[in-house]
Amino acid sequence: MKRGCPCRKLIRTEKQEQEGFSRGVAVAEEEALTKMAAATFYFVKPSCSCTPTIPFLSNSRISSSQIGVGKLQARTIAKAGLSHLLNFVEPASSLQLPLLLQLHEPPNALSLPTWAVHVSSVVEWIIAMALVWQYGEKSGFEAWKGLSWGMVPLLGGALCACTWHFFYNSESLQVLVALQAALTVIGNATMCIAAYRIYKSSRESSENS
Repeated sequence: MKRGCPCRKLIRTEKQEQEGFSRGVAVAEEEALTKMAAATFYFVKPSCSCTPTIPFLSNSRISSSQIGVGKLQARTIAKAGLSHLLNFVEPASSLQLPLLLQLHEPPNALSLPTWAVHVSSVVEWIIAMALVWQYGEKSGFEAWKGLSWGMVPLLGGALCACTWHFFYNSESLQVLVALQAALTVIGNATMCIAAYRIYKSSRESSENS
């Protein structure tokens, strides 16, 4: 009676250990996917009182076809649970956005560049008034201070326009449009008078010198 070679027995033992290790890894992967799918369903529907039945595999001796089917089912459940989770989380996350991002302005609202032009124009006009006043003080020509006063009505008209645009051109504030037009006419007239006074003052000073 011939005895088998001990090398062959050793090779067979190693093959059996590798197959057992592969089956154990496949079972552990399937159990992890199943647990993830169950946890996803739990967070998607926290108000559900029922507890989903999770088939945990206890037998490690299963065929490769069963392992493949189990993986496919677990992945399908996980994808479905993830899609439900995204549908649940997306509306809730939109509620946490800042209030300013959720406001919808009317179509006649001014854009940010337009507002920048309006505000910068008002600021520049105020600076110009201050510079004209300082020039009148340092040069000794008091007529230049009159030009600074003549610019005040136009500043009031600009503020009326900005106020009307700030309230989205409301019909209840149409009076601001008329007031802006009136202040513009008055401002143009006062600036013409101030310019004439400057011309007259400079001419008199040149004749006296």
